[in-house]
Amino acid sequence: MSFIPQGANLINGNWVRSLDSFASQPVSGAPQSFSVATEEQVHQACVAAEAAFASFSQTSRQQRAELLNAIADEIEARGDAITEIGTSETGLPAARLQGERGRTTGQLRLFAQHILNGDYLDRRHDGALPDRQPLPRPDLKMVQRPVGPVAVFGASNFPLAFSTAGGDTASALAAGCPVVVKGHEAHPGTCEIVADAIRAAIEATKMPAGVFSLVQGNARHVGQTLVEHPCIKAVGFTGSLRGGRALFDLCAQRPEPIPFFAEMGSINPVFMLPGALAQRAQAIGQGWAGSLTMGVGQFCTNPGIAIVLSGSDADAFVKASQEALAGVTAQTMLTDGIANAYRQGCQRMRGVSGVTALLTSEGLERSGSPYLLETTAANWLANPELGHEVFGPLGMVVRAESPEEMLQIAEALEGQLTCTLQLEDSDIPAAQDLLPTLERKAGRLLVNGFPTGVEVCDSMVHGGPYPASTNFGATSVGTMAIRRFVRPVCYQNFPDALLPADLSTN
Repeated sequence: MSFIPQGANLINGNWVRSLDSFASQPVSGAPQSFSVATEEQVHQACVAAEAAFASFSQTSRQQRAELLNAIADEIEARGDAITEIGTSETGLPAARLQGERGRTTGQLRLFAQHILNGDYLDRRHDGALPDRQPLPRPDLKMVQRPVGPVAVFGASNFPLAFSTAGGDTASALAAGCPVVVKGHEAHPGTCEIVADAIRAAIEATKMPAGVFSLVQGNARHVGQTLVEHPCIKAVGFTGSLRGGRALFDLCAQRPEPIPFFAEMGSINPVFMLPGALAQRAQAIGQGWAGSLTMGVGQFCTNPGIAIVLSGSDADAFVKASQEALAGVTAQTMLTDGIANAYRQGCQRMRGVSGVTALLTSEGLERSGSPYLLETTAANWLANPELGHEVFGPLGMVVRAESPEEMLQIAEALEGQLTCTLQLEDSDIPAAQDLLPTLERKAGRLLVNGFPTGVEVCDSMVHGGPYPASTNFGATSVGTMAIRRFVRPVCYQNFPDALLPADLSTN
């Protein structure tokens, strides 16, 4: 059955409209009208979340696990309708959305199991030492507790896994924090149908309605009001550096500053070491091109630059990359704005002195095609703008003249989500020289792979030093993401009857 959006905001369990509206911009099908949440409606959602926190924060891990699994069930029950409206709004292939839906429900179930295991609680107990000299020690217990209502901003490039019921929402609910989601205007209908799945799961598990709300709108006041609301105690964001920095500043300027956990992308450099290119130049070039163009380059882990040592092996790599990229046809991008920004970014990079265009394209309207540029390490180092992300399938080859220049590039990098080493055994000494620097630059380091494709598991880190993210100690993917929405509380000389259940039962 097809899903027909109401075009309303979900606030405290009720679908609510406003006088102001915006129209979706689907790739196919007729545009739909969606209400822009008013400041009062955002206020109501935040107040409802605060009211729900009183009881939701006291629920058992078993109860929250049941909620997360129920949300996954409700999403799966709407699977075909989600795919239909998602492909219409975003232009993403049905298979991609089906896979992303599986990742979304998998994340929810993973967090359900994670909180049942209880490791994230980091429970500690230092028993009383009444006879210790010169001073006795009190009984001390510590456990992680939820921080309060969380605001989540949906991402443009992952309408399911990083959006309404994505990793930020899943980890916050798992922690015991109500969530208010600001839906992304690129796919408001997809946001609405997933919100309806969450609403149904909340009703089925008898949780407070204010545990989840969805506010929509393409107006600045929606996000600003949400971030500045005193009931909100943390924010999760996936998006551009410009948008993330603006929200980060709002969080810091509040009377009560709150943590802002943003993932804002990076250029994800790949260091092609000489032994690897001598053995596998063609395969590496083809693999890089495939990763670069996956999803029309609209991944935050897109490997935007390849660093090589000049020579015949580098020439072979560039030729293989160029041939592979030339065979990629234009594809639909997520929005007109993203497509326009990509074309402008390609022209801006191409216009920098010392940059050579090896492959260009003329994408039309909402489509994007690969670009391949080349420059020297010296020129890259002299032009910091070449280290900025262009969201889309733009690749840049940076030719270094020596291992020392490769290291200089590593040292000049801003914070990254990933850094990759393509190597053979003969490259181990060179990799050892690079590694101490790369460890400081990125949250995830790869060998002989490509960074597109982020596994959802216990050990994943999807974050990094600024500007890749605003908090290098956090991740937005994997079970460690729950740490963003809990804080340690110590209980001194507490009787068991007053302790949180997660302490009193252990």
